[in-house]
Amino acid sequence: MILTDTHCHLYLDQFHEDLQEVLDRSAEAGVSHIFLPAIDWSSISQMERLNHPEITFYKMAGIHPCSVEEVWPVDEEKLFELCSRDDFLGVGETGLDYYWSTGFVKEQKESLRLHCDVARQTGKPVVLHNRESTKDLLDLIEDEQDGTLSGVWHCFTGTRDEGKRALDLGLYLGVGGVSTFKNAGVDKVLAEMPLNRLILETDAPYLTPAPHRGKRNEPSYIRLIAENLAELKEVNLDEIAKATTKNAFDLFGVE
Repeated sequence: MILTDTHCHLYLDQFHEDLQEVLDRSAEAGVSHIFLPAIDWSSISQMERLNHPEITFYKMAGIHPCSVEEVWPVDEEKLFELCSRDDFLGVGETGLDYYWSTGFVKEQKESLRLHCDVARQTGKPVVLHNRESTKDLLDLIEDEQDGTLSGVWHCFTGTRDEGKRALDLGLYLGVGGVSTFKNAGVDKVLAEMPLNRLILETDAPYLTPAPHRGKRNEPSYIRLIAENLAELKEVNLDEIAKATTKNAFDLFGVE
């Protein structure tokens, strides 16, 4: 069984002490592909140090909305140069965050538009962070969508209508740990979303799925998210693994 974690921050300090053990557990759980969105420019050199004989890592470049203020103005030339490289498969993560950062909204939106422009120019998907900003995010993506923009709503937590709108805008939906929280309501929405537009993610070290909620997240837990999605979709785990990996490869252009 091949499982794919499309959103993981393994390069962060939370993994420094036991990274090898974390990677070994991930491989044992069947996770053979891990996508690494950036948070800021320093993420790039950190993610390039990752390696494991049974896992393929895929890099992205971008500025997280909560990092925009620290690097403003975002260097579009640098972003384009990185995302143009064959070893970078995505643009992000970018997006909007009105929970942690409300004083820099205008700049967040400008940064998101810049990332969308680079995504269109390079033909690579944009990875969208969204916290308490759904309408603004989808409105902006609708404005930027010219028929060539692809991407994923990372950590999808929307309503049925918001999910349908995201799909209509050409986005995939990232299924993470929140989908296992019974009081979140995301599980019921995901049950209605088409499997061919869903991809799995952990967002490790954050958003740990049940039953480990509250502890550090890690890629091996993608199996728990996959098992939960299999229950929601009333199919077997192998079908979820195959479908979501295919979707991820289609989105990110993995041969």
